[in-house]
Amino acid sequence: MNINMEYYKIFYYVAKEGSFTKAGEELCVSQPAVSQSIKLLEENLGTKLFIRVPKGVKLTPEGEALYSYVKRGYEYIKLGEEQFHKMLDLEHGEIRIGASDMTLQFYLLPYLERFHEKYPGIKVIVTNAPTPSTLALLYDGKIDFGVVSEPFQVKTGIKYKRVRKIRDIFVAGSKFSYLKDKTMEYKELENLPIISLEQNTSTRKYVNEFLELNQVFLNPEFELATSDMIVKFALRNLGIGCVVKDFADEAMKKGELFELKFAEKIPERSICIVTSRQNPISKAAGSLLEMLNTLQN
Repeated sequence: MNINMEYYKIFYYVAKEGSFTKAGEELCVSQPAVSQSIKLLEENLGTKLFIRVPKGVKLTPEGEALYSYVKRGYEYIKLGEEQFHKMLDLEHGEIRIGASDMTLQFYLLPYLERFHEKYPGIKVIVTNAPTPSTLALLYDGKIDFGVVSEPFQVKTGIKYKRVRKIRDIFVAGSKFSYLKDKTMEYKELENLPIISLEQNTSTRKYVNEFLELNQVFLNPEFELATSDMIVKFALRNLGIGCVVKDFADEAMKKGELFELKFAEKIPERSICIVTSRQNPISKAAGSLLEMLNTLQN
């Protein structure tokens, strides 16, 4: 049975208003058009849906049964439309982002604060993961975009934009003060206790590749999950910490840690925003990306 869905919409309003005339006014159609639609619906269904009463119409028992289902369906559709328009107006919605501790703390967080102030109804879900894991989430369509740090390789269809420079350094505490004013060679690090991130991070990969070009191969005493923990271990003089400078800035300003000096600095790299051409971007995510681009420029 192929019944025009518009008939059910008219049926809903006639039953709701108890009047063909009032239903027509709600729908901005003529009363004869309403009557004709109900007649055609009744013919298709093979039963009467309304009986006339002094002040309009009322449902037959069969009409009551049908209305109980049509009412739920139509009102769910209206609710869906309302939610849809709220999402377009950025009253509601959801953004899914992938970011590491570093990219979240030293790039993304201030923007999220501004975005939340402007659009408090938007839910933001941040999956905290290193760059390789964030890229995997993007490939699988599980996030709208990622904020990652170089180096990384991407598949076809992935776009990225460099948004902030970062620099990797080695830091030490008071136990290693004899190194403070010395210009070192990276080869000397092989004889010192090293604290670094785990192998599955872009930071560890980048530093390792730079050192290997200088024929330096480190075997860290400690491999930790976060750069914050590296700073804490260095503060306790457990070794020489390898971190992005931002993480150690506060401790260095206080004189609790110092940066080791080398004849050649590790080249700067970048934090990048990565998006996929294959993943549709929600209105909310698009607005946040626009804010990132606008404020960056």
